[in-house]
Amino acid sequence: MRLREFLLATFVFPDNQVKNLDHQFPKARAQFALHPHAQQPGAVGKLPCMQTTKPWDTLSGQYQLQPGTSPGIVGQRPVLGAGRLGRLLQGQRGEQVGRTLSSVFTLCAHAHRRCAELALAAAQSPQAAPQRPAAALLYLETARDHLRSIALDWPQRLSELGPEAQRMDWLRGCPLPLASARPVTDDDVAWQTLGALRNWLETAVLKQDALSWLQDSREPDALAQWCQAQGASLWPARCLSAWHPLAHSLRPTLRALDVLDDDAARQEEGLRQLGHALAQDTDFAQHPRWLGQPAETGAWTRLRHRQQQTAHTAWTRMSARWLELVELAAVDPQGVAQGGPPVLASGALPLADGQALAWCEMARGLLLHWVQLDAEGALQDYRVLAPTEWNFHPQGALACAVAALPADALSTARTLAAAYDPCVLCTV
Repeated sequence: MRLREFLLATFVFPDNQVKNLDHQFPKARAQFALHPHAQQPGAVGKLPCMQTTKPWDTLSGQYQLQPGTSPGIVGQRPVLGAGRLGRLLQGQRGEQVGRTLSSVFTLCAHAHRRCAELALAAAQSPQAAPQRPAAALLYLETARDHLRSIALDWPQRLSELGPEAQRMDWLRGCPLPLASARPVTDDDVAWQTLGALRNWLETAVLKQDALSWLQDSREPDALAQWCQAQGASLWPARCLSAWHPLAHSLRPTLRALDVLDDDAARQEEGLRQLGHALAQDTDFAQHPRWLGQPAETGAWTRLRHRQQQTAHTAWTRMSARWLELVELAAVDPQGVAQGGPPVLASGALPLADGQALAWCEMARGLLLHWVQLDAEGALQDYRVLAPTEWNFHPQGALACAVAALPADALSTARTLAAAYDPCVLCTV
């Protein structure tokens, strides 16, 4: 099904928008695809939405935080529920699936393409030995996602900090563009770009070796001190320092989505549970649960962080993105080539005949794709379980923290939302 026909068949458009959809289709497609830079006044996430009685029933979806009210969050992304995504992709094969998904989910499109490729390969050839996915491409594009969010979203959320013209000065000389018309596809080029990013960070931003900086600044108190010292000249440090007094005091309960595990058997069992839930419930991806409860996922819940004892706050959730940007730039290619543990995990698991589940740790957390092929190898059904649906669950840690606030604590609610970084519009 073409995207235009899918939109008309799935969503209710005002008459004038139906009449002019062909003329306005690029705009409608951009809205459906979660364009990253569109903003509404007072929003802490992305994307304007079409006007309906319930904004979360629109094309792109939306979340709304309600301080002092239970549930503390209302909203959804309709494209993820009721089998809509499966209908859009039905009958597609191979690279066409990845292209369509990257048009629907333009934020972190690289991660969706990666998951689609892994899921399709596992569903088509379940007996084939799983290949270790190329790491550099995932690391590079996740670093780009972090850099773009830090450079564009953070200053917008803290517009009172200074003139807009100064907010991008710190990026001068950065070898990694915030957007790329042609995604990098060669592993060697990706490693070279990551090396250039490390060199730029060390010489122009950190003013010291990246690994030494991480050793000195990884702990929250040490990082807060570094941000305070560098805030006058470095915008990311200024943003984190401005957030710190409030965000450090906000401590939503952490229940991590810890389905990935160093124990392969335990990981497979957990992934099969999630795969079964996605297969049985077309709306599971909108309100997911892990072991019967809501969970959260992000740069602070990576598999490699499992043994760390950090007491997480809203501020540590925010600063985890800056830390991971430096970590990704500092990855040693030789260590990866020799089979060392990945900084970001990804893979796939065959579940049944023509059915598989793929996963990928990306900028906002753990992304999952479930696929079912028909007897001819064409796509029959598809589900996407994204980080935002975990983190903005109506009974999750964020929702509970927002519900516990006074009704007029709008600034605090916005700070909490920024800590979880939704990939769709979020209002308070």
